[in-house]
Amino acid sequence: MRLLSIVTAALVCAALVIVVLQRDALMAFAAALTSSEEAAPTTPEAPAGSVPVSIAETARAEDDAAVLVTVLRSEARQVPDSVMVRGQTDASREVTVAAETSGTVVSEPIRKGATIETGDVLCELDPGSRGASLAEAEAALAEARSRVPEAEARVPQARAVVAEAEARLEEARLNQNAASRLSEGGYASDTQVANAAASLRSAEAGVEAARTGLQTVQAGIEAATAGVQSAEAALERARLEIENLSVEAPFSGFLETDTAELGSLLQAGGVCATVVQLDPVKLVGFLAESQVDRVETGAAAGARLASGGEAQGQVTYVSRTADDLTRTFRVEVTVPNPDLAIRDGQTAEILIETPARTAHLLPSSALTLDDDGRLGVRAVEDGVTAFRPVTLVRDTTEGVIVAGLPEILDVIVVGQDYVTEGVPVRISRAEGMTPEALAAAPAAAPGTVDPVETVEPAR
Repeated sequence: MRLLSIVTAALVCAALVIVVLQRDALMAFAAALTSSEEAAPTTPEAPAGSVPVSIAETARAEDDAAVLVTVLRSEARQVPDSVMVRGQTDASREVTVAAETSGTVVSEPIRKGATIETGDVLCELDPGSRGASLAEAEAALAEARSRVPEAEARVPQARAVVAEAEARLEEARLNQNAASRLSEGGYASDTQVANAAASLRSAEAGVEAARTGLQTVQAGIEAATAGVQSAEAALERARLEIENLSVEAPFSGFLETDTAELGSLLQAGGVCATVVQLDPVKLVGFLAESQVDRVETGAAAGARLASGGEAQGQVTYVSRTADDLTRTFRVEVTVPNPDLAIRDGQTAEILIETPARTAHLLPSSALTLDDDGRLGVRAVEDGVTAFRPVTLVRDTTEGVIVAGLPEILDVIVVGQDYVTEGVPVRISRAEGMTPEALAAAPAAAPGTVDPVETVEPAR
């Protein structure tokens, strides 16, 4: 008895292996056997008294042998698309406020977490002798300004000296000319001619000296003006020193650290506090090379935070340079955060809207795999089944959105697991059914009767 049970189990296992794993070969063998029987040349004559089989009954028998499937006529549509990346929140501004001059802190510290506005004093420094320096600079400026009118007053006198020298030069030229003519007629001695020439040279030297004196006066005016400018610069430095005693907040936000403690000495560049701005806040993610061309600046985006919160904003930056290590591109989304509910450094799933694409909405149960492991759907074309590979766009509550199919296609939604490619089928239309109803519909067994519509396979 035990040997018989073992033999029976082995035969059952072999039959299951042939039916399941070698289904295609078995069906091909059955189809070849059927075609050979149909091609037999001899047909036995019907015995006397037998009833002939009608053509309609033969067709009905062939229809009963076809597999009944339910199909959904799907039409492509424009569906919104998106790209999802993982990232984190980041403050829109963060700056370490430092002192621009040295001094002892004389203000009470402000504790971290405090909200501040633009221009609020964070650290106040001891002025020391800066008030006296300011007064000294103001006095120096007044003195420099008083020198300008004094220098300008010398200009008329210098110009008068130049005019007098030029008049003497003209007189000397006339005398020298007259002496030369008298000497030619024998009415003047050589001594008179020489004296006239010497007077001319002396007058020319006097004009040159007068002009030099005028230039000296003008240079004095310029020096006085430069002195005024130097005094003004010194006064401005003294005023800036006093203004820099108050270290102010550059923008509105909150303190990430305490301000400098009372009595501490701050040198130029010493840290007073760190200020962070979180309204608006940035969402920072990194796009793969295959996704970066689909994202544009200004695209709408949303995010789901690890804490459960949600945020919406717009893409404000897409990097043009990839990271050297990860080969990804930085993308930034700016999100309003008036209540400061979003913190800096939170993990976020960022969904960025991309241009719409042509796709089909199908129930997830319609997806299947072919023998090569490709994801796709089985459809009815010319009365027989065909496998169509698809690209999964995304999963939704209404079904799956897939691309890569023709504009209109009869997709098998019930019974696709009972047929292979090239099998003739009878179809039952599922027009008007929702993807949820199709997903919940029971699978039809082979040989089920009562089809809604029958399609003859192409011959």
